[in-house]
Amino acid sequence: MPSRAVTLDNLSLSLDTLKEILDQMQPDVHLETSLKSVLQVLSHNLGYVRNFLAIYDSETRSLKLSLTHGPQKPSQVSYGEGQGVTGQVLAKGEAIIVPVIGEHPDFLNWAFGRGKEEMDALAFICVPVVQEGGENKEREILGVLSVDLPTAPLQVLQTHCRFLEVVARIIAHRVARLQEDMARQQHFLEQGLAIYDPGFSPKNIVHASKSMRLVLQQISQVAPSRATVLLRGESGTGKELLAEAIHTASPRAGQPLIRLNCAALPAELVESELFGHEKGAFTGAVQSKKGRFELAHQGTLFLDEIGELSLDAQAKVLRAIQEKEIQRLGSEQTIIVDTRLVCATNRPLEDLIAAGQFREDLFYRINVFPIYVQPLRERREDILPMAEHFLSAYAKEYGKEIKRISTPALDLLTQYHWPGNARELRNCLERAVLLCTEEVIRTYHLPPTLQTAESSATDMDLSFGEAVAKFEQEIIVDALKKARGNMLQAARELRISYRIVNYKIKKYGIDPKKFATKVAGK
Repeated sequence: MPSRAVTLDNLSLSLDTLKEILDQMQPDVHLETSLKSVLQVLSHNLGYVRNFLAIYDSETRSLKLSLTHGPQKPSQVSYGEGQGVTGQVLAKGEAIIVPVIGEHPDFLNWAFGRGKEEMDALAFICVPVVQEGGENKEREILGVLSVDLPTAPLQVLQTHCRFLEVVARIIAHRVARLQEDMARQQHFLEQGLAIYDPGFSPKNIVHASKSMRLVLQQISQVAPSRATVLLRGESGTGKELLAEAIHTASPRAGQPLIRLNCAALPAELVESELFGHEKGAFTGAVQSKKGRFELAHQGTLFLDEIGELSLDAQAKVLRAIQEKEIQRLGSEQTIIVDTRLVCATNRPLEDLIAAGQFREDLFYRINVFPIYVQPLRERREDILPMAEHFLSAYAKEYGKEIKRISTPALDLLTQYHWPGNARELRNCLERAVLLCTEEVIRTYHLPPTLQTAESSATDMDLSFGEAVAKFEQEIIVDALKKARGNMLQAARELRISYRIVNYKIKKYGIDPKKFATKVAGK
């Protein structure tokens, strides 16, 4: 075992390890994958023999061994409060160091089956994973993080213990989410439902918010069935992408996914599109045509804006759902169809029912499994990862070397109310990429609807000098952010002297320390 891994006295190694752990905490990294990667990083960088993360289950008031990394595959065990060293850490909320595992009377060896020789050669450190509460600052113990490592002097083990406490603080938020997932899976088991896949992450659906995680969990639950799904939410929230995700995760994935926007066609043509027609059925029907229900046979039919259907079309859709058969316009022949239906609407169907504009019996047929998608303004955590996703896609499409979005531009994106939701955000980034002639998207590349006179430095009351000062502040903040608060590095990035950067920072009241805190994971 390398000595630097045991003593942890190599500052560069410690910082590199923290950086790798922080990289795994990014929103686009899958929850369980990120935590497993943390355990792997600890073993690889610091020489830990095995690590495990146990999550607290409030129902059973015990710790469940959840994630591990080591030479042997552990058995499924749980620890009660005060049971063994691990249970004592849970009960007291304080770290425990065992200098030699084989000499500790309370050490339990259920999970890993360590041999006597190994237990005499290994130390054990266990730290609580704690999340601070709200206004009362109550500490909530989410679980414990523990490691086996070669025996070493107590002072060295104490250094490792402090390091692991920092790691536990960094991963606490992710552990809280994993705790929620475990509780939800247990609830599904008790209800006799299938277990959802917490790693379910469909292509092109970028998210970081809790509400979108819930949507994806619901999709993973309903996709394997043939149940009708009703996607509800404002226009532009990505309902069509979710319908595609349902189809892709279903047993019908190898069959066609057929789409129809019910609001995009005149009422007299919608029935022909849905059910098809025979030659001569109406003026202009010069040949027979299959409808969308036929084309989606053994596949999935996505009806967007179903609230726009006429009452006659609604009656025929209801019959197709109930009887699994249709008739083409101008034909008396019945055609059997096996089609899974996914519907979407941005209208309040209950109000349409009350107004006599939507059939109540059809509503109950399509509302078997409703999924509500929140507007973007109510899940602001998704704005930045989505913006970066669109930036990357359009920069590649238009052949531009745009690497990032400036901090002031990010502020505008997060402050805007996005009435057009994800669709508007996508269009906004496409426009910005087209306008941008440098490596950074700045505030003046964004549409006027997002900008204020102050943010874009275009207020008519501003003098030329004031407008230049606004621009200076923006590029200095960008440089500091890139340099993580290092003023000397920021000066090199801007190709000016340190003295000038220092002067400008004091002039504009910029605090470089707030950019440096990210390094320590604070």
